[in-house]
Amino acid sequence: MSVELRASDDDRQQVVAALQRHAEAGRLTLEEFSERVGEVYTARTLGQLAALTQDLPAEPPATAAATASNGRRDLLLIFAIAAVTLILLGVFMAVTR
Repeated sequence: MSVELRASDDDRQQVVAALQRHAEAGRLTLEEFSERVGEVYTARTLGQLAALTQDLPAEPPATAAATASNGRRDLLLIFAIAAVTLILLGVFMAVTR
């Protein structure tokens, strides 16, 4: 991709998310993070966005297996909450009869 292409809102959101992960990892101070996020929203091209993260290490791409695993874990958690709710409702109904 050409660095002169116009940046989209999605491109900006991805850079903000990356900056947030770097700040959480301790690579950016809160002041640096705030400053760079401000620059993200004024950036017009992909090159300007890339310049805001060029001094930070590249992040490994999320794998499909990790994403699927997170989805299964979330589904299992929802199922467990539903099961506990049904058990508590059954106990409540048995006690109040």
